[in-house]
Amino acid sequence: MDKSNQIDGSFFESLPEGFIANAMARTSPRDVCTLSLVSSVFKSAAEWDAVWDKFLPKDYQKIVGADGCSKKEVYLRLCDYPVTIDGGNKSFWLHKWSGKKCYMLAARDLSIIWGDTPRYWKWISVPESRINTSLLSTDTQYAAYLVFKSAPHTYGFEYHPVEVSVGLSGVESQNESQIKTVFLEPEACERYRGDEYERSLPGRRRMGVFSRLRGLASRANATPPQIGPKRRQDGWLEIELGEFYNGKGQEGELEMSMMEVKGGNWKGGLIIQGIEVRPKSS
Repeated sequence: MDKSNQIDGSFFESLPEGFIANAMARTSPRDVCTLSLVSSVFKSAAEWDAVWDKFLPKDYQKIVGADGCSKKEVYLRLCDYPVTIDGGNKSFWLHKWSGKKCYMLAARDLSIIWGDTPRYWKWISVPESRINTSLLSTDTQYAAYLVFKSAPHTYGFEYHPVEVSVGLSGVESQNESQIKTVFLEPEACERYRGDEYERSLPGRRRMGVFSRLRGLASRANATPPQIGPKRRQDGWLEIELGEFYNGKGQEGELEMSMMEVKGGNWKGGLIIQGIEVRPKSS
């Protein structure tokens, strides 16, 4: 390789540390961590308060104590340890690699039918909640997730999917609320994808082996719309309610809902932690 195209390691060492820190502050937390491996001067610049101050919310001092801590330590604390706000009804933290704001709306902050009646508190009906988009990071694709557990005696969700939706209200935007159906019970989703889904295919006939082969072929080329929950690292289950893009200068109430009223049967044993709003993974 031509020597003129090579960059000697001393080139990076000769750059002013403040210049490097200013450049890092214009990237992302993930980029800063990567750049800190380039050289010792980059590693030192990555510790500057001026870098991590750019990734912290403007009102972070009202959210978490910062006495005697560097801005990087405060940032990592907000990433790893959610802060309870709004009288215990919400918790707030930062997405570690992007610095975007995340929220958990606790079950007590949701509108749940019979939620204030002790006899029905753990019975799911219609959790619905709102959060103002001004609390979220702009120019960010978000998704909302219901976080829950199933008690050993859970019943009523074996064969009935629920309708979920996420959408903005109060403003005109491209984020129109879209309703989709999901299963809260993992086994129910797999069951639906199996024999029950096969029987639900249009024009399905149970008239001998040739009809069954046609059904299997149709099943292979079709995908059921329903999805099921995923298990989180903390042991809870989560299911996506929907996603939305929070544009700059676009404020309104983000509404999230879940409903099941078509089955006509009682349901019980579902434990709701809340609704989590976080950046959508790419």
